[in-house]
Amino acid sequence: MAIPDLTLLHAPSVYDFRRESILYGPVSDLVPSTPVFEMYPIGFTTMAEYLERHDLQTRIVNLAVRMLDDINFDVEDYIQKLDSLVYGIDLHWLPHAHGSVEISKIVKRYHPKSPVLFGGFSSSYFYKELISYPSVDFIIRGDSTELPLLMLMQYLRAGGEIRPEPLSLGAGRLEAIPNLVYKTGDGEMHANPISYSPDNLDDLLLDYTHVLRSVVRYRDLASYKPFRNWMKYPITAALTVRGCRYNCTTCGGSACAFRGISNRQRPAYRSPELLAQDIRRIGEYSKGPVFILGDIRQPGEDYTRRFLDAISGYKKPVFIELFDAAPKKFFQDVARAMPNFTVEISMESHDEPVRKAFGRPYSTADIERSMDDALDAGCKRLDLFFMVGLKGQTYESVMGTVEYSRQMLKRYDRGGEHRVIPFISPLAPFVDPGSRAFEEPEKHGYRLFARTLEEHRRQLLAPSWKYVLNYETIWMNRDQIANATYESGRQLNLMKGEFGVLKAAQVLATDQRIKRAVELMGEIDRIVQTVTDPEQRQVHLNELKHHVDDANLSTVCDKRELEIPMHGPTINLIQAAASVVGDWWHDRAKIFRDN
Repeated sequence: MAIPDLTLLHAPSVYDFRRESILYGPVSDLVPSTPVFEMYPIGFTTMAEYLERHDLQTRIVNLAVRMLDDINFDVEDYIQKLDSLVYGIDLHWLPHAHGSVEISKIVKRYHPKSPVLFGGFSSSYFYKELISYPSVDFIIRGDSTELPLLMLMQYLRAGGEIRPEPLSLGAGRLEAIPNLVYKTGDGEMHANPISYSPDNLDDLLLDYTHVLRSVVRYRDLASYKPFRNWMKYPITAALTVRGCRYNCTTCGGSACAFRGISNRQRPAYRSPELLAQDIRRIGEYSKGPVFILGDIRQPGEDYTRRFLDAISGYKKPVFIELFDAAPKKFFQDVARAMPNFTVEISMESHDEPVRKAFGRPYSTADIERSMDDALDAGCKRLDLFFMVGLKGQTYESVMGTVEYSRQMLKRYDRGGEHRVIPFISPLAPFVDPGSRAFEEPEKHGYRLFARTLEEHRRQLLAPSWKYVLNYETIWMNRDQIANATYESGRQLNLMKGEFGVLKAAQVLATDQRIKRAVELMGEIDRIVQTVTDPEQRQVHLNELKHHVDDANLSTVCDKRELEIPMHGPTINLIQAAASVVGDWWHDRAKIFRDN
């Protein structure tokens, strides 16, 4: 088996979640992954392809999925048996703060001479604190790490020292790598400027066939799954942009967050023609939906027109996002180009002042007009997402959102056909670092319970998601946020049963899970408040673990509600096999040339 130059490891949110008794709550109900956030970042795929293009072999190991799939999976034994020049670990979104650092410690324990590298939004934000851990050797900051990563890998592959002496040749070479954070032999941290922030994404290739080929190369399908149920529902993503035009208050992917964390002054877009190629390439082997990340109208009308011209005739399912209201012609053009389309709208709140305070610029009337136009154009489904924990939002406002959802279900009920589906979930577990709310919490009505990386790591070990939250607002404390989440989810679930969106058995199952989760939250509160001895408290919490684990999936809604119907095989095995054979011939030809 080939020995990779770089092995990318994706950790669970908490290590080891299989031993911890934590009521995660509905923190992941509206994403494909489970509460351990086992979906690795899309950057793993672009980095791996970029390095392979430059003759550096890369392997992806989704440790979180391996742990979910096999309760007896021995992480330490597996890591000990790995062989790689460099180990890379993502700390992108902050919920991985605990697991990622713990995995780095295990890697260093068994591979003390191998470099350990971090990257991602949270790594970039907390780089000074993260580099202080003995198990972390390098951090690449910014949103575009492919080129700096290549430069670092070439340095290490040529025998470069992990921690060169100050003013040495090795230190000089590391100093020349943009975005890099490293340590010299005297223990000093050095942070190179974030000078690599490309203006476009055209040098990247979002090539999922690389993943298929790597599965064969390393004989390891289990480690490459993006999330636990991917084989049953192979949803993939197409990347339109790094950066954003909008400044949503709590978002770590907002314009101000990109500016502060990644030194990105303006969004970098992928060319519309290449974006269309990416989607068509996915469609060659996958029958699952493609989620186009980012509103395709952000770069302007010319970009939108060129993309729709390039993708015209694509009949497989596609999800598109709307960040603002759109004209009727836009939906008509989308329907002609991609007739099997679903629209995703994150309204956040029915309450216009709350929604605008969050950063959504449209009125209710304007977005409802867009919804009508999308459905008239042939949109297969339209998902509305609402959130609990917003600036200016009270408990009563959340219940108002539930009533608004009833109005939407009633308005768009077409003789039993339901194409508008509302969802609600909490802003959880964290207000994102770099967002306006994190940087200026008082200004936006937030109170933060954690500011440093280590504080967030400790927070993630709290026994209930209510205590994991790194915030409350001046309008709702953590108790009210949790109560509003469960009650709104319960009412919305019953409402979907009333209108026939969900079958009675599914409604009953979700209702029972919500009731049990509320009971467990109360039991955990009682233990936390009355048992003062830490060891005894943990004993009592561990007694609840079996019940907590049962309540942790699909709490306020069944995760299957997010899925569109799929029939027959989800993967085109013939096309996938052809891709693998092509890669085999490429490798054989390279070996022949090198010899």
